[in-house]
Amino acid sequence: MSEGTAPEAGEAASVADEAARERLLYLRGSIDNLDAALVHLLAERFKCTQQVGELKARHSLPPADPAREAAQIARLRRLAEEARLDPAFAEKFLNFIIGEVVRHHRAIADRAVAGDGGGPEGTQATTS
Repeated sequence: MSEGTAPEAGEAASVADEAARERLLYLRGSIDNLDAALVHLLAERFKCTQQVGELKARHSLPPADPAREAAQIARLRRLAEEARLDPAFAEKFLNFIIGEVVRHHRAIADRAVAGDGGGPEGTQATTS
């Protein structure tokens, strides 16, 4: 395209395609950063829930706390609605995390009963 002339149809499409590719790369970079942040946040969350599991095991508390779990799900659904995120998706996501947490809490409790203290080696989870 020379200066002062309109781009030909194929040339305009190429320019638009390049702009779209650049935008796509930018958006994907942001998504990659958010995914990394989510992984780190989940790791920190599971470090905390690990400690909760150990505390529960030391004090013979049950691995699951249905009342807390229900309150957390209701809270997360409200937050999801405020953030314009599908509350059903948010609930499924939290239910998955809770399931992992309870599974890890049970493993910690089982180890404590078996006599090896329910320490941190080998597990990592918990809702609360």
